[in-house]
Amino acid sequence: MWVKGKNLAQQFDCIVIGVGGMGSSAVHNLAKRGQKVLGLEKFDIPHSEGSSHGVNRIIRLAYYENPSYVPLLRRAYEMWSEIETIAGEQLLYKIGSIDTAPSGHEVFEGSLESCLLHDIPHEVLNYNQINDRFPGYEMPQGQMGLYQADGGFVLSERSIVAYVNAAVAEGAEIHARESVIKWEPEGSGVRVFTDRAEYTADRLVITAGAWAAGMVPCLEEVAVPERQVLAWLQPTEPSLFTPENFPVFNAYFEEGRYYGFPVFGIPGFKIGRYHHLEEVTDPDHMEREVTQEDEDILRAAASRYFPKANGTLMTLKTCMFTNTPDEHFIIDKMPGMPQVTVAAGFSGHGFKFASVVGEIVGDLVIAGETTHDIDLLKIDRF
Repeated sequence: MWVKGKNLAQQFDCIVIGVGGMGSSAVHNLAKRGQKVLGLEKFDIPHSEGSSHGVNRIIRLAYYENPSYVPLLRRAYEMWSEIETIAGEQLLYKIGSIDTAPSGHEVFEGSLESCLLHDIPHEVLNYNQINDRFPGYEMPQGQMGLYQADGGFVLSERSIVAYVNAAVAEGAEIHARESVIKWEPEGSGVRVFTDRAEYTADRLVITAGAWAAGMVPCLEEVAVPERQVLAWLQPTEPSLFTPENFPVFNAYFEEGRYYGFPVFGIPGFKIGRYHHLEEVTDPDHMEREVTQEDEDILRAAASRYFPKANGTLMTLKTCMFTNTPDEHFIIDKMPGMPQVTVAAGFSGHGFKFASVVGEIVGDLVIAGETTHDIDLLKIDRF
């Protein structure tokens, strides 16, 4: 029902647009801190239209992207444990992670640097040691690996469900299948117009994933959606690709940068390629049909480096990255509009941080600042 008239709009302390990985965590954090909060999601909860579906996402403490992420990761691990306790469900599986690349490449060297800088327990393995210890891997000569035992994966859809249930239990209101048409500043607060109603709030949070740039014009050039594809392949030797025997990986090969998982949740070893076919996309008109080319580029790595996983195709799914120019996140208050907080542009490596992003967003909304070091993530760096 469309509510007309400025005085009839339902009033909240905070409205969160987008209830995926980041938004669900933010809604929960705000609600548990006493905020009257509304979460608005244009699709189902959870859904498979954006960036948080496909069973699981890698989590790792060794972090080649930038060592300054490590303190955030340490807090993320603590907060994943908190939501597991609340939900009564295991969401994080520590099965080990391997960052592998030729000696001298940032995927290996950056990972090692982060471990040395932050005193993270780790093992450096050469290609023979990787292959002997984890026979599902067939790394080429010259490939180095960093093994870190705390790595593993987080269940993506189950985490969203856990956060949404916990948020509702804390008094949050969450609406699925309600699309935001527009929002505008109103005094020191905001007014949000949807296809069902009008709402006002003191604060607004935008965690809309691939749709964020459509909500925040200044993100148009700096939070750019990209089509991704994931494959699940049936191993010919399944025992080598169980969580007990196969750590998650981030790998740089001559074919590109790939990531993968053991068999879990649905049939198949799971593999993806960063920046898949380098297809910038409009999230409302992305090509969701998968092609032979999509499968071939994923099999190119599977057949060469994980040949015992390269069996029949079980699942092929699209999703999206939302990339910034430097591939670091944006978590900040909007320039000139301090009542609006944006968390976007997670560039294909964000989900593992969802637990702590909710806390950072809560800090920015309630206190206007956070004790977490997010200098790397400011919007004005672009």
